[in-house]
Amino acid sequence: MASNINAVIGQSGGPTAVINQSLVGVIEGLYKQSGVGKILGSKHGVRGILNSDFIELNDLDSGLLEQVAQTPSSALGSTRDKPDEEYCKKLFESFRKHSVGYFYYIGGNDSADTARIISEMAISSGYPLRVYHVPKTIDNDLRTTDHCPGYGSAARFVALGLMGDDLDNRSLKGVKIDVIMGRDAGWLTAASVLARQQEDDGPHLIYVPEVDFSEDKFLGDIDRIYTKLGRCVIAASEGIRYKVGDKHSLVTEKAVQGGEVDAHGNKQLSGTGALGDYLSDLVKNKLGPIIAERTTAKLRVRADTFGYLQRSFPTIVSQSDAHEARICGRMAVEYSMTAPNGLASGSVAIKRISEAPYKVDFFPTALTNVARQTKPLDAAWVKNGCDIGNEFILYAKGLVGPLPIPGKLF
Repeated sequence: MASNINAVIGQSGGPTAVINQSLVGVIEGLYKQSGVGKILGSKHGVRGILNSDFIELNDLDSGLLEQVAQTPSSALGSTRDKPDEEYCKKLFESFRKHSVGYFYYIGGNDSADTARIISEMAISSGYPLRVYHVPKTIDNDLRTTDHCPGYGSAARFVALGLMGDDLDNRSLKGVKIDVIMGRDAGWLTAASVLARQQEDDGPHLIYVPEVDFSEDKFLGDIDRIYTKLGRCVIAASEGIRYKVGDKHSLVTEKAVQGGEVDAHGNKQLSGTGALGDYLSDLVKNKLGPIIAERTTAKLRVRADTFGYLQRSFPTIVSQSDAHEARICGRMAVEYSMTAPNGLASGSVAIKRISEAPYKVDFFPTALTNVARQTKPLDAAWVKNGCDIGNEFILYAKGLVGPLPIPGKLF
């Protein structure tokens, strides 16, 4: 690449607690490159490029950079725009206007697909552009990489949230249902299992999209736990469905008719308590009378939806997650400059080297290996359709970090 070529950085999709670590990692990497001219932060992802709406990021104070790195959410703003060919043509007009030769896009699988489209169009049009995708998603569903920056911190939030909810449920017994993000993959909901410290700790039941959901089994599972413990704490993915792989069999579809859809045509699941209300009413109406007859007491049922709280909550941040997110940003710059394995454009991925001690390495992969498709939770890690096995616990512990151990008198 010629010297003094400018670079653009953008953030896309749902924010995370550590996405700005990756942003600062890219900036730090570019500061070390003598051949890079202006470093331009694109406001709201590709939309900022389209509108030439940039922030110059050269020579920022190191203290400010560190403060930004430790701040959740997307410091440059985000977008759900998914560029088509006409959109990309306008992006290239902006790239040419601003002499851009490097583009770093921090986001999930849709962002990786945007990076792929832009990279392929640059090649076909003969425009000298190197594009690197920096992985980010709390859903942990990117292919190729062992795990995704953003997931460890969100998983820590879920584990701590369920730990607190279980302690609450011990005090005022009943059935508690927590609905957790995860349309197609149950990685985040599975992390609730880390809340358990002893045998009777919740969550007692965990439901994910990778196994079929049955209302009859759901009620039977709750009855079994409630009969044993006199209470039951449940974690359920927002994407649980009656038939695995069928996007039209979402339980939420039954819970609410119509409703909003997102920019990709998917029914809006987060930000609504419809699923929690539906499951709560199901338990009250079907199981409540049975338990009341048996115990002569009214069944107490409550539901919460974690929703967007999981994405950008400050202080509950996994140290390994923050560290790896920063390195992913730095490696994106290094790979774009050195083009290892011929990958002048690509995506950064993480490889796990060992469990104890937890240790990872980084490598470049082709954009086509990451774009669009998602990686589900291994269904073999789901036990009896309502629990998560030790294989996942071993996988997740290093990502989440140590958790507190509550003190109990009985």
